Amino acid sequence: MQPKYKIGIIGLGYVGLPIAIEFAKKYELIGFDINEIRIKELKNNLDKTCEVENKDLEQTNAVFSYDLKDLEDVNFYIITVPTPVNKNKTPDLTPLEKSSQMIAKVLKKDDIVVYESTVYPGATEEICVPILEQYSSLKFNKDFFVGYSPERINPGDKVHTLTSIKKVTSGSNEQIAKIVDKVYADIITAGTFMASSIKVAEAAKVIENSQRDINIAFMNELAKIFHLMNIDTKDVLEAARTKWNFLSFTPGLVGGHCIGVDPYYLTHKAQELGYKSEIILSGRRLNDTMHQFIASRITKLMIKNKISFIGAKALVLGITFKENCPDIRNSKVSDLISEIKEYGLMVDVYDPLADSKEVKEEYGFELLPKITDKYDTIILAVSHKEILALDIKKFKKENCIIYDVKSILDESDERL
Repeated sequence: MQPKYKIGIIGLGYVGLPIAIEFAKKYELIGFDINEIRIKELKNNLDKTCEVENKDLEQTNAVFSYDLKDLEDVNFYIITVPTPVNKNKTPDLTPLEKSSQMIAKVLKKDDIVVYESTVYPGATEEICVPILEQYSSLKFNKDFFVGYSPERINPGDKVHTLTSIKKVTSGSNEQIAKIVDKVYADIITAGTFMASSIKVAEAAKVIENSQRDINIAFMNELAKIFHLMNIDTKDVLEAARTKWNFLSFTPGLVGGHCIGVDPYYLTHKAQELGYKSEIILSGRRLNDTMHQFIASRITKLMIKNKISFIGAKALVLGITFKENCPDIRNSKVSDLISEIKEYGLMVDVYDPLADSKEVKEEYGFELLPKITDKYDTIILAVSHKEILALDIKKFKKENCIIYDVKSILDESDERL
């Protein structure tokens, strides 16, 4: 007989908060985050990630806390902390390790700890489990158990939401796998898929974003080739999409906390085992340098239009890593801004969704509260609906260059 679980969600960001809201509809739930400011905002029904509506926060039965003592009665933990890479593009498991240490302090006999953070295959059992054992003095698969269910949250997407995306689940033995699967099945209307092992579930997650990264890298390479041929990439893709099995990807800047990061977890583990990735790392290198290609195209257009770099002003529209989302983590737009500044341009950045204080802390520049000036160059970097609603012509100087990274504007001089 399965006991009634009290669930604790560890980490209340883009992934953890939506999960907490859904589970709180069926279970007693504690949402925990070490960020005291974040907890106070959630208690005031404010979610700065825009993933959860204020009314849903008002109506939820979830209890939000930054006090570890509030987790003492929890018996089913779900850890949703970030798993970034460091400056050397190798996995930074610090948040995962610290959260495991913290949970171990309140871990009890028969508790289950489920990880959702993206990791390389083997990390849950090789890194997290020993920490749980060390700091709890409990024995794995005897006193406590673990599971892995990779997150599939798509920030800013109001169609493919948590409950409408099939969930992969797994557990540290057959019985726990069934329990974990049943708990998630209570909230995931799209259904669940129980993987044969934790390693399989970890691998399934890390290849999802690696596959997207490689496909976008192919599109970016095509964009470079078609520029040399004087062919519009968007026109080529529209023609190619008429075939039923053509994969519909588009070129662009690849940032964020998933696609621009996760492939490095897989290649890191492969390298530890003596295999150096060819395709995955090649795609990463190409995507990581697209800002240089775009900056080069912009400067060549300026030269063609006889616009002097000295004293020229550029307006960059959007700083977040994707459209209709306030998340600025690992935004490649910041790399583009740094690149065009190298040419001597003065750059203003406007993004109505991004938090100006966060942008200042992360990237070192201020956001415009509103656009009042006219510019020599305008770059559409992120296609927020609020940005697409702007009358861009109002901000143009006479020979202004408009570069459309998103291939959306009708009035652009060039698009990616």
